[in-house]
Amino acid sequence: MIFVKNSAQLDKMRAAGRLLYEIMQRLREVIKPGETTAAIDAYAEEQIRRHRAVPSFLGYQGYPKSICTSIDDEVVHGIPSDQVILKEGSILSLDCGLILDGWQADSAFTVPIGRIGPEKQKLIEVTEACFFAGARAAVADSRLGDIGYAVQQLAESQGYGVVRDLTGHGIGRNMHEDPSVPNYGVAGHGVRLKAGMTLAIEPMITLGAWQVRQMEDGWTMKTLDGSPCAHYEHTVAVAAGKPEILTLPGYNFDAPAGVR
Repeated sequence: MIFVKNSAQLDKMRAAGRLLYEIMQRLREVIKPGETTAAIDAYAEEQIRRHRAVPSFLGYQGYPKSICTSIDDEVVHGIPSDQVILKEGSILSLDCGLILDGWQADSAFTVPIGRIGPEKQKLIEVTEACFFAGARAAVADSRLGDIGYAVQQLAESQGYGVVRDLTGHGIGRNMHEDPSVPNYGVAGHGVRLKAGMTLAIEPMITLGAWQVRQMEDGWTMKTLDGSPCAHYEHTVAVAAGKPEILTLPGYNFDAPAGVR
């Protein structure tokens, strides 16, 4: 069942989104070579709880940490560990969610660890652009397939793979709600979008093929061919005219690049 949120509920989700945005900005500042992913996870949980929120991921279906930290060919769901030390030249995808006053927010980004090569840098940039292309399509009376189509067309036009076995999702009181939001699709097909629907749109884009495999820990997903992968996600509210990115407050789709 797809839940359409009313104005009061959207205000609650805006508050959760603003808080997650602020925490994600702080997390960006502590990502550096030599840091452990466990230390970043501990900092994230401390920041979430300091603001009287709850980490969405911790304990979810048995997941043991508050964030996911996925490095290079790890697509999503990498488990933070004291044994995982960030190394110069890698890329880190960090995924985090929180619950504030009963409402969820979910967001992810990929960043370089120190200096990286141009191939990885372009992968990060294209993945972010794929998100905005998909999010721009999240308007009332469009179709769910329009979102995935926009992501897929941009990624594949640049020669990248679009992960198909993992998708975005509806979000609200629960972290995962209907509908699933694939990063590929056919324009004009799928569920008709309505104002008040809230979606976690999250392209996962690879430098190689799109196929993935699950690791023995039962969580970490890696590219099958070992190619690097980037991940970028925000919580988006469908609206008439243009969508609202709840975890990127104040974003303006109409503003020139660099001014938004």
